Amino acid sequence: MSFQAYIDNIRAKTGKGPDDFKQLAEAKGLLKTGTKAGAIVAWLKEDFDLGHGHSMAIYKVFKDSGLL
Repeated sequence: MSFQAYIDNIRAKTGKGPDDFKQLAEAKGLLKTGTKAGAIVAWLKEDFDLGHGHSMAIYKVFKDSGLL
């Protein structure tokens, strides 16, 4: 599965894209230097019922954007 397919599947499941998750993560205080993948994954699994791979895709977006 391509990275874009992960993002598309996340949007189909939750109605939210990376920018939406960025805003939500900021509100929860998760976007700060040193935040571990496990914290992001746990939040996305609990609040949005995303699987590990899909949660890691959102983490990658955050990491690649310099947010973590």
